[in-house]
Amino acid sequence: MIFDTHAHYDDGAFDADREELLTQIHSEGVQLVVDPGCDAESSRRALELADRYDFIYAAVGFHPEELSKLTDNALEEIARLAEHEKCVAIGEIGLDYYWDDSRREEQKALFARQLELALALDKPVIVHDREAHGDSFELVSRYSALRGVFHCYSGSAEMAKELLKRGWYLGFDGPVTYKNARKTLEVLEICPPERILIETDSPYLSPVPMRGKRNDSRNLRFVAKKIGEIKGLSADEVISITNTNGRTLFRI
Repeated sequence: MIFDTHAHYDDGAFDADREELLTQIHSEGVQLVVDPGCDAESSRRALELADRYDFIYAAVGFHPEELSKLTDNALEEIARLAEHEKCVAIGEIGLDYYWDDSRREEQKALFARQLELALALDKPVIVHDREAHGDSFELVSRYSALRGVFHCYSGSAEMAKELLKRGWYLGFDGPVTYKNARKTLEVLEICPPERILIETDSPYLSPVPMRGKRNDSRNLRFVAKKIGEIKGLSADEVISITNTNGRTLFRI
């Protein structure tokens, strides 16, 4: 049974058919979903979905792209929301120098505050790292007790080795099926199956052959098939192993 450890079903792309779609994907083999928030509002929406659907869990956090919305009150709300019984992680948090590298210090300060919140609450983190690999690694390495996943992992194999030594999980999405996925496949080769999570990042990052269409958790079968080709496993074995991994990390 599929565990999609990163899907934004609170996103507006699902407004027209969210209830129908979620009912359908659950009946078609999607057993569990974690929906991460990106700011206070989306974190609330994620928890509302988690309250409505038994198979959905939420994470709460402030994404680096939402830095302009940041207030002390917003972070206080994230901390309050994190106490919810179906909040399993702090996320999606991290650094993004692709869209805006002019506020690096502010991004790092926000990231650090949320890493410390996760430690205080004994929750894992879901890390967004886009073209900020060195700083992301340096920050998480400050906290030896921290655990979590680097979502849609895009760093080097060398950095992956260091994260794996520290007990981190790596998340793999639709891009593993793309023609230009050489670096990601190199990371997969060194990543033990027990540290792999599969994710959609729905509604984004649809895998081949669904690329260009709205993504949903059923498409993880294509991701699992590709991972299986690299690891010498069947798609069903990958789905089973990653389900166990997700349950272990998020304590479900």
